[in-house]
Amino acid sequence: MAPRAYWKGSLKLSLVTCPVALYPASTAVEKTRFHMINKETGNRLKQQMVDAETGDVVESDQKGRGYELRKGEYVEVEREELEAVQIESNHTIEIDSFVPKEEIDKRYLDRPYYIVPDGKAGMDAFAVIRDAMKDQDRTALARIVLTNREHVIAIEPLGKGLLGTTLRYPYELRDETDYFDDIKSPKISKDMIELAGHILDTKAAHFDPSKFKDEYETALKALVRRKASGKPPKTVEREEKPDNVVSLMDALKQSLKGRKAAAKRGRSTARRAPQRRRPARKAHRSAARHRKAS
Repeated sequence: MAPRAYWKGSLKLSLVTCPVALYPASTAVEKTRFHMINKETGNRLKQQMVDAETGDVVESDQKGRGYELRKGEYVEVEREELEAVQIESNHTIEIDSFVPKEEIDKRYLDRPYYIVPDGKAGMDAFAVIRDAMKDQDRTALARIVLTNREHVIAIEPLGKGLLGTTLRYPYELRDETDYFDDIKSPKISKDMIELAGHILDTKAAHFDPSKFKDEYETALKALVRRKASGKPPKTVEREEKPDNVVSLMDALKQSLKGRKAAAKRGRSTARRAPQRRRPARKAHRSAARHRKAS
């Protein structure tokens, strides 16, 4: 069964409009999740709102929203007042501009969505917008209202459809200088950099997310399966981390030596593999000569 669309509306480029649907491109459904339970009864627990000062349980009709002006002092905001400032969606993704993809700072990327044509009526217009972006190698910047908030969304071609990624606003990002300014700039020898470069070369690869392995998630699922079947959980002895301090140069040399040794073992194994098949071919030839002689 196909998932339900998260949002439906129109994609608009100047006077060209086509109906589209948005689907979340990511999901957390497969992640292992736990609930809080009563260990005595096995029943699930539910949370209650409690007044931080009095400790009394607050009923639902007494709950409200407040903005903290200063420590412990709040200004209450009514639901009607919030609804008055909420942005009403016109169900249109309005494309404002097209920018080079490489100019978009990755820190601004937030949530990805698949954008597909909604019905056959706008299929041609959808294909025109998609293919024009492919030819120009540009990313569209548009506005969309999701959950009563306006978001900037970056749209780019992806296969036969479009990928839309909501972007963070500048106020949502922290300034990197607050974290990087105190980083020292030690003098590093050219030999060290070249040695580190060799290590980088030995680890060169292509981006392949199919190789990503969530070891913690795998261990959680195994733990739950064993517990559910009545088996005791496996005990794992943690390796002790070495506390000896080695020089950076020695560490680089050892790292490179380890990579080279592993690569050498791989090559020697590959060379030895065909040699094991030779006796079989020799025996086959001997048998063939014996039949010919007979």
